[in-house]
Amino acid sequence: MAHALPPGQTRCPRSQTVHHDDPMTSRAADKGIVERATSPACGADGAGADRRGETGTPFDRIVLIYNPQSTGDAPRLAEELHADLTRRLPQVPVVMRPTEHAGHARYLAREAAQTGHPLIVSVSGDGGYNEVVDGVMQAGNEHAVCAVKAAGNANDHRRATAERPLVDAVVAGKIRRIDLLRLTIGDGDDTRSRYAHSYIGIGLTPVVAIDLEKGGKGSFKEIVSVIRTFAKFRPFTIQLEDGGRRRFDSLLFANIAEMAKYATLSESGRPDDGRFEVITLPHTAKWRILGVAIRAATRGLGPQPTAEHYAFTTLKPTPLQLDGELLTLDPATSVRIDIAPHALATVG
Repeated sequence: MAHALPPGQTRCPRSQTVHHDDPMTSRAADKGIVERATSPACGADGAGADRRGETGTPFDRIVLIYNPQSTGDAPRLAEELHADLTRRLPQVPVVMRPTEHAGHARYLAREAAQTGHPLIVSVSGDGGYNEVVDGVMQAGNEHAVCAVKAAGNANDHRRATAERPLVDAVVAGKIRRIDLLRLTIGDGDDTRSRYAHSYIGIGLTPVVAIDLEKGGKGSFKEIVSVIRTFAKFRPFTIQLEDGGRRRFDSLLFANIAEMAKYATLSESGRPDDGRFEVITLPHTAKWRILGVAIRAATRGLGPQPTAEHYAFTTLKPTPLQLDGELLTLDPATSVRIDIAPHALATVG
């Protein structure tokens, strides 16, 4: 016997495609993009009754966020992950949420993390995962859990923190907590914060990132971009909390021990030790900078100083990157980096 359906939903069997009247989702459907949920319970992001006791998993739903226009493998990997999780956890709703524009992953993650016990998986590289982590932190739900399915260029975070295959980890449901870097910009009413899962960089690292975006990624293109960056790069000066000024070629705050696929930043850095590494490169000759990069890629930089807090003020427009996501800081901007200990719940 047929039953009446809620307004805007076409049908909801065990494994189905759901179309909504919401304008954002309707636009995605017009492009051939739909939101797929696999679950015996339907609702926003597949949310329904709390079935965690029945399924033996800590998650009441799983949300996969990915870029359908990715030049990499994100769409295919998201489909495969959806199929694997549906097969291994048939009683848990699994929802695919494609992004539509830059920054949309942050909105989708914040929306998905508002209530319940969701697992939110970013099928992306480090930059896409940065948006998801930041969105989940904005939601303020301590029961929300994050994970990343590596689908980017460097995939530093997944490579440095993975303990077991992602699907196996999700099925096991063993949640652990790691630190985050909290970036605070401005003072008073103008203060705003962002989170980073792996690193925050000023100087050479964001300039390289900008050139990679312009020149494209891929081994040969990356080499050309780095050479171009070295040719035009100029050092930067900041004012520290004590009033002193320092001139750097690069200033990096790291929550993991590896960066850019090849570089080992620290021998002892861990993402759950309550501190971050401070890797500084005071202004020097360019051949010395190249030597540091080669050492990082071959035998590592060795032990690095650590901190829980670092603050400074910019003197000129300064590019900054969080996990590969780029910002430009105005002159005379107050900047603080703090460790947020065990702030993020994760699996994998």
